[in-house]
Amino acid sequence: MDMTLERLAEFGEAWRKKDLDRLMEFMTDDCVFRASVGVEPGTTFRGRDEVRRGFELMLAYDAGFESQGGDAFIAGDRGASQWSYSRTDEDGQLHQVHGCDFFEFAGDRIRVKDAYRRVHGDIGDAPTG
Repeated sequence: MDMTLERLAEFGEAWRKKDLDRLMEFMTDDCVFRASVGVEPGTTFRGRDEVRRGFELMLAYDAGFESQGGDAFIAGDRGASQWSYSRTDEDGQLHQVHGCDFFEFAGDRIRVKDAYRRVHGDIGDAPTG
């Protein structure tokens, strides 16, 4: 059985529900999670125990934000999905994070989840040169 858009959407729903046990049901034994934040940039977690820990850390990192899914596609054993997080702070200011995941599949399971994010900020804060 191959990965389907419906099954990938189920993975996204498990992420929004912060259901670690369900998330791990989608992962292969040799899974890899490349987080969208960390020291590399983006910390890489390898194997089921480390990937579970990485998922837990990432969900905690985004605590307080509401998760929304987006478009997705699958092409053979690769795929991608868009997502976003948002929250309104106590001053009424909206904070948004947009991102995407690139996937490698083994049948109907995820071997690699490679996450990227875009955060809003002042372009004047961006590095130059």
